[in-house]
Amino acid sequence: DEFRDRDVAIKCVRIPEHLTSDAHYFECFFAAEADLVGKLEHPNVVQIYDAVPDPQLPYVVMEYVPGTTLKEFCRADNLLSLEQIVEIGFKCAMALGYVWRQGLIHRDVKPANVLAVMDRDTVVDVKISDFGSVLRLDADRTAVHRVGSLAYISPEQLDGATLDARADMYSLAAVLYHLIAGRPPFEGRTQAALMHQVFNDVPAPLGPLRDGVPASLEALLQRALEKNPADRPGTWDEFAQSLAGVISRREVPRGKLQGVLDSERFNLLRALDFFAGFGDVELWEVVHRAKWQRFNFGHALYKKGQEGRNFYIVAQGSVEVFREGNKVAALGKGASIGEMAYLAPSPDLRVHQADVLVTQACTTISFNPETMAQLSAGTKHRFDAAFINVLVRRLHAAHEALDHPRRIL
Repeated sequence: DEFRDRDVAIKCVRIPEHLTSDAHYFECFFAAEADLVGKLEHPNVVQIYDAVPDPQLPYVVMEYVPGTTLKEFCRADNLLSLEQIVEIGFKCAMALGYVWRQGLIHRDVKPANVLAVMDRDTVVDVKISDFGSVLRLDADRTAVHRVGSLAYISPEQLDGATLDARADMYSLAAVLYHLIAGRPPFEGRTQAALMHQVFNDVPAPLGPLRDGVPASLEALLQRALEKNPADRPGTWDEFAQSLAGVISRREVPRGKLQGVLDSERFNLLRALDFFAGFGDVELWEVVHRAKWQRFNFGHALYKKGQEGRNFYIVAQGSVEVFREGNKVAALGKGASIGEMAYLAPSPDLRVHQADVLVTQACTTISFNPETMAQLSAGTKHRFDAAFINVLVRRLHAAHEALDHPRRIL
């Protein structure tokens, strides 16, 4: 894309010659993706930039994702670590939850439709792709019915029943099962045999198929693969948080991903008051754009007379503020520090008037003007609103301290 100076992926609609009489069937797939141009913006969903209904060769222009697909890691001789699989599951669940909130059901969640961003032999990110089978709940006239891949399709989808988010939840669970076991939940030599299993059989336990699978993960996937949608997790958030719990409780061994995982950072941010007004998409952006640091006791975040450009938010731990050697404030989890210097309109006002010292080992996230400029307009707006809330609370506290007759209520 020379206009925006970026690489893109081109998806062409090619109708096999022997199926030209069914051209309308293929046109529906094109129409489904064309209808989503510019509408899906999530870090773990492939963006659709444009759709060109060329009479000879219609095509869709999409975000280019370097790497491979999860299909490569479904072979028994090339399996990912359990830790990576759970992290992939969490990101996919959050992405599909976003898709569901847009009024969409993907209907074809399978390994080949999940793109994997690689760092050597480690999957560092994933993106849901291929929305040609998507079902729009508010307008399904262009939808192709009974679509999906048999190895991952839910019973109600095969049955032509009314669908909701739990159909995609079943499919994602089947994908995660395949990534863990090296085989899908059901296998049949014929389509009829496979369909019979989907409707009637229970997937084999994962324990005998792979060492180290925690009981909580086994139970979650078996529940998500229940025949009756009502027996599956009720929401995408419930499903995602159950996966995150497997990580946070250290129920899978830490392998290649030795640092703090994105799922852990996301849940850490979600628990902080500063980010209460942020949606999932904005939180994911903060996870990826912020600078995450760990400071030990005694470290000075700021010293008096130092000019500030960064602001910090305490995710864990605590700091204390000193003026002329006297402690004037103690700030803990969720506090923002340095935003006044960051927001100041002139260099003179960016000079810190106090020392800020770590009093309990803390984890912080920080931004400077350059990284803030990389954020989307929506996320910047959330930061502005959060800063206003912080300043109003501090102004209120100052009024209270001074016993001001006109208090802010």
